[in-house]
Amino acid sequence: MSTYSFDQLINRTGTQSVKWDKTDLVFGAKDVLPFWVADMDFQAPPNVLQTINERVKHGIFGYTSPTESTANALSSWVEKKHQWTIDHEWITYSPGVVFALSMAIQAFTEPGDSILIQPPVYTPFFNMIKVNDREVVENPLKLAGDKYEIDFADLEQKFAEGVKLMILCSPHNPVGRVWTKEELKKLADLCEKYNVLIVSDEIHSDLIYQPYKHIPISMVSEDAANRTITCMAPSKTFNIPGLQASAIIIPNEKLRTQYVQQQQKQGFSNLNTFGIIGLEAAYSEGEEWLEALLVYLKKNVDLVTRFISENLPELRVVQPEGTYLLWIDCNKLHLSEEELHERLLEKGKIAVEKGEKYSSTYGKGFIRLNIGCSHEQLQEGLNRLKVALT
Repeated sequence: MSTYSFDQLINRTGTQSVKWDKTDLVFGAKDVLPFWVADMDFQAPPNVLQTINERVKHGIFGYTSPTESTANALSSWVEKKHQWTIDHEWITYSPGVVFALSMAIQAFTEPGDSILIQPPVYTPFFNMIKVNDREVVENPLKLAGDKYEIDFADLEQKFAEGVKLMILCSPHNPVGRVWTKEELKKLADLCEKYNVLIVSDEIHSDLIYQPYKHIPISMVSEDAANRTITCMAPSKTFNIPGLQASAIIIPNEKLRTQYVQQQQKQGFSNLNTFGIIGLEAAYSEGEEWLEALLVYLKKNVDLVTRFISENLPELRVVQPEGTYLLWIDCNKLHLSEEELHERLLEKGKIAVEKGEKYSSTYGKGFIRLNIGCSHEQLQEGLNRLKVALT
C-alpha cells in the first residue's frame, strides 16, 4: 500500500501557473478545465519540499553552483534506473531542455543547415530550428496498427540528402513510444553512416509503464555515445519544471567543449539555488514516490481507455508506453480542426492540445490529453469530453 496520495485536489489558480492562470489567454475561452501544458497537478515529492523548506529557512540566497553531490545524485539515478554509467565530467547543466536544444543547434550547425525531426513531435523542436535559421527536415513516424514506428527507409533517404543533426524524442512526446534497443541501434547506425549528430531529448525517460524500458541511445554503441548530446531532467518526473534544472550529458569532450562555450556566449553559467537542491533531492530520494506515481498514472491511462471505448467509440487512444500524455485520434468524427476545438472549448469547456501543433499534416484530427491529475479531475475532464463530442 502506497504511503503517497495523488487524489488531493489542489487549487493552483493565483500561483502564476501557466496551466491554470493562462488558459483563458491561450485558448480565448473562459471557465475551461485545463489538460494541456505538460505539468502535473501533484505536489512534488515530500523530500523535495522538505529540502526546499529547509533551504528557505536558511534565509541567504547568494550565488550557488552544482557540486559533486549534485553530479553524484544524477549519475547514481541514471545508473540505477537505466544501467547507464556516466562520468561526472560528461555532465553540464541547463535551465531547461528547450534552452539546451537551442544551444546544441547553435553549437553544432550553421544557418541554413538541415536538422531532422520525427513528427508528430514536441512543438519546440520545430520552433528552435526555425528561430535559429536552420532548415526543418521531417521523417514522419508511421502509425502501424496501434503504435507508431520509425520509417527507416525515409530516414536514410533524408540523411543521404545532407542532414547535419537530428533531434530524437525518446520517449516520444506526444505519441508515447518507448523506443526499443533494436530501433535505437538501427537509428544510431544510420547516424554513423551519414555522420549525423544526435540531440536526444530524454526528459520523459523515467515515466515508463511496465513492461517497457527506456534505453538511452548513448548506450547502444561507442559511436552513438560519441555523437550524442543527451538531455535529461527531473522536471517531468517529479513535477518540478518551475525549478528550471536540467542535465546535459555529453561523453565526447570536443562536443562538450563546443556546447559549453555556446552556453557561455549566451551568458549562462549556473542553475538557480532551488533548481540545484531540487534536482539533487529528487534524484537522491524520489524513487519510492515515482513508483507510486506510475501506478497511479497507469490507472489514469486505463480510465481514459475504458471511458472512451464505452462512451466515445469513434475515438482511438494510442496506448502510451511512457509519459503522462495521451495521443487520441478523433479523425472518425469527421470534424474540421476548427469544429473539433470549438466543440471542446465552447461546448465541453475543456482545454487540450491540438494535434496540429505537433504537425500540421500528421497531427490533424488528434488531441493530446494530459492525465497528470487526480482520478476525480480526470473523470470530470472525460465527462466534458463526452459532452463536447456527442
